[in-house]
Amino acid sequence: MKTKYEEIVNVNAIGKSENPILLNEILRLAGEEELTPSKQNQERVLFIGIDVQQDFMDNGALGVPGAHGDVERMTRFIYENMDKISNIAVSIDTHTPHQIFHPCWWIDENGNNPAPYTTITLADLDSGKWRAVINPRASRDYVEHLERDGKKTLCVWSYHCIQGTTGCALENQFSNMVYFHSVAKKSVVRSLVKGQDPLSEMYGVIKPEYDTQGYINIDFLNRLESYDKILIAGEAKSHCVMESIKQILEHYETRPEITRKIYILEDCMSVIPGFEDATTQAFEDFKSRYQVNLVQSTDNIL
Repeated sequence: MKTKYEEIVNVNAIGKSENPILLNEILRLAGEEELTPSKQNQERVLFIGIDVQQDFMDNGALGVPGAHGDVERMTRFIYENMDKISNIAVSIDTHTPHQIFHPCWWIDENGNNPAPYTTITLADLDSGKWRAVINPRASRDYVEHLERDGKKTLCVWSYHCIQGTTGCALENQFSNMVYFHSVAKKSVVRSLVKGQDPLSEMYGVIKPEYDTQGYINIDFLNRLESYDKILIAGEAKSHCVMESIKQILEHYETRPEITRKIYILEDCMSVIPGFEDATTQAFEDFKSRYQVNLVQSTDNIL
């Protein structure tokens, strides 16, 4: 590598809205590298960065404590393995204020919106504790299916990743590294935009928690089969990362030759407080049931 890590990433600027490094300068440097073009890599390696966005940084609208350190570790990992990583895919959580998991969708008997992290159950709706001000019939249907089929409870989150805002954007320093790789390796970044259905949460990159259309990103699932190793990092480990991995594993549950390709970079993801125990158990289940690899970014995996 001709370009130093510090020329691509300013660790002191992680999570900040201002990017002190000009993208045009980064891409000029990337164009001067003489790396193996992605298509010529003998071992096909995909890096998936899940929701590495401004609003999920420590100081973001839905901040995940530890996210800044995660970004530094994952950008160093990409830099140190630049020539070995064939392609990068990133998911981009994208919302509007009027979605079923945001406060303005709901009111209590006094007309107040719920505070972030409020859970709303089917029993709450039937008792009148909470009422949907938008599409109440479909809202009740969603909560019912979420509890019955997904074994989950609707959680109200703070407004986050609102389309067109800086909070929705990829974290600046992560973005620097992703697009440096794209130009240096002649590899197009695959963007997975998710979360736009107003009537469903969409933690995972493959499908919503529940929707009447049965959407599934089968194109991305099929693409995973062409890789020798699939590396996963991002935010939050307890929600969007965990659900994305779960959806991929459930799709390929009868094909261990695919699930064994997955490497989870556990030091490049953090948990939303309060979900630690359930997250640890879920990842141990992934390892024992599907033979995925739980690793650190400093391990010799490439």
